[in-house]
Amino acid sequence: MLDRTSWLPVLALVVNAGTWGLSWWPFRWIQQQGVHPLWATACIYSLAVAALVLVRPKAVGQLLRTPALWWLVLAAGTTNATFNWAVTIGDVVRVVLLFYLMPLWAVLLARLLLGERLTGLAALRVAMALCGALIVLWPEGGGWPVPRSAADWLGVAGGFSFALNNVMLRREAHQPEAARALAMFGGGVLVSGMLAFGLTGAGTLPPPAAFSWGWAAPALLLALVFLLGNLALQYGAARLPANATAVVMLSEVLFASVSAVLLGAGVLTPGLLLGGALILGASLLVAWRPRGG
Repeated sequence: MLDRTSWLPVLALVVNAGTWGLSWWPFRWIQQQGVHPLWATACIYSLAVAALVLVRPKAVGQLLRTPALWWLVLAAGTTNATFNWAVTIGDVVRVVLLFYLMPLWAVLLARLLLGERLTGLAALRVAMALCGALIVLWPEGGGWPVPRSAADWLGVAGGFSFALNNVMLRREAHQPEAARALAMFGGGVLVSGMLAFGLTGAGTLPPPAAFSWGWAAPALLLALVFLLGNLALQYGAARLPANATAVVMLSEVLFASVSAVLLGAGVLTPGLLLGGALILGASLLVAWRPRGG
């Protein structure tokens, strides 16, 4: 039987994974009220930043004095903008699986930015993730297995930026927790806001609908949920080994896939299941540490 020190961190990580795995639904609801996910992300994260600064005002100075954290701003902001946009316009199951190509990008980025050597196990993860991606992307009517929709490209870009986010978190782990959290939430505001303003100005996106509690209330609730999810992540990740954290966080795929299929926002095909199994297998290998390796 698990004691509280064991199951509470696991529960906290499951809460965080559930937050992200189910977030596609409120973003789609908000879009139906006339607010594009980029505008919604900027709005939601502005509320989260305001709450964080209110509680931890020193984090602002810490972030401004630490140029390295601005890479985290960019990585986290791109992750949020691309993922939230992708799950709003595409097949949720497919997008989430492409997003979880993260092990492939993480190996390459860790080599470039952290100097980590490419081990045999890391090479196996890359091979599995690549094979899984090829199967997921393979068109039913034949052709090249490449991203074929905006949602596909956004999912792949989100996975890459998520890997960069995780590598930068590892590299800047010595920085204050509040400053790292502010960098991540602030990135959601800056990147999504800049994209929203730019694309709206170019006529690609519609301007956001006038204020209405129909979209403002879900946005306010989502900001609170994201804040709680971030606190849960930091609580759980600080108390469990990194390999255990990696495994528990995969439950996000379960939350997203089951909810999307039940609500008609995703379809499970044999190819998607096989490719997804390889991609998730590559992620699970992150948690395996062979003896002496």
